[in-house]
Amino acid sequence: MNVFDNLTQTYPKLSVAMEYVFVLIGAAIIALTFNVFLLPNQIASGGVSGISTILKGVFGWEPAYVQWAFNIPLFIAGVAFLGKQFGVKTLVGTIFLPFVVFLTKHLDPWTHNALLGALFGGVGVGLGLGIVFRGSGSTGGTDVAAQIINKYTGFTLGRCVVIIDGLIVLTAAAVFDIEKGLYALIALFVTSKTIDLVQVGFNSSKMAMIITNNQEEVREGILNKIDRGVTKLSAYGGFTDHERPVLMCVVDQTEFSKLKHLVKTLDPSAFVIVMDAAEVLGEGFKRA
Repeated sequence: MNVFDNLTQTYPKLSVAMEYVFVLIGAAIIALTFNVFLLPNQIASGGVSGISTILKGVFGWEPAYVQWAFNIPLFIAGVAFLGKQFGVKTLVGTIFLPFVVFLTKHLDPWTHNALLGALFGGVGVGLGLGIVFRGSGSTGGTDVAAQIINKYTGFTLGRCVVIIDGLIVLTAAAVFDIEKGLYALIALFVTSKTIDLVQVGFNSSKMAMIITNNQEEVREGILNKIDRGVTKLSAYGGFTDHERPVLMCVVDQTEFSKLKHLVKTLDPSAFVIVMDAAEVLGEGFKRA
């Protein structure tokens, strides 16, 4: 367990304070990204920021004011229709993000290449949102509208988000041009992948499900030679209906080749299913 975890367990108020710091840092990154990558290249990649980009292009309205004008009523609507689940951190993100957009509006664009703007804009927004989510917060906006639609229509939350962002991207394509709409889609895709990366991290592990006739040898090999835990799951063969226990083991990426060699050596006819384990919490891996 690292020093930060020790401190937050000893001082719970520090943990709460750090969550607010994450929300503020994440919102600031999103706002900076908006002004130096997305807005100058007219990339409206969904959300209230995308709406403000469109309105800036059509009417010349100040994006920060537009974002406040949408975010605050949406937050109030969220509290009214969905309850007080949003909390103070969402309100902080809702207000602080447009504030930083306003403070950094005079910064020069970092690129006038739309493709670079979409790629690095997507990375910046994804990084910022990932940090905000790490702080158990939100930046409000159209996510609140999606939750309201989800509650009263029965559409899945993911579908609601896609519908709203899709309409914003289509509007951008109509207002600017088709190419800008395509760049917005690229930015949306990069954002989603970056959020996953921030939430899960770079380290991916492998989970192996092993069906073998030499269960004890394979189990002992995993425990003693690879120094990893192994779990025996009760299972039955679909054809024979005989009991065929399955060994489940999770290893680091670097240990996976050792596991394959071990199983192949002990039982060349073993049946092995391998899956990516995006995040593993517990003994020998990352602490919860």
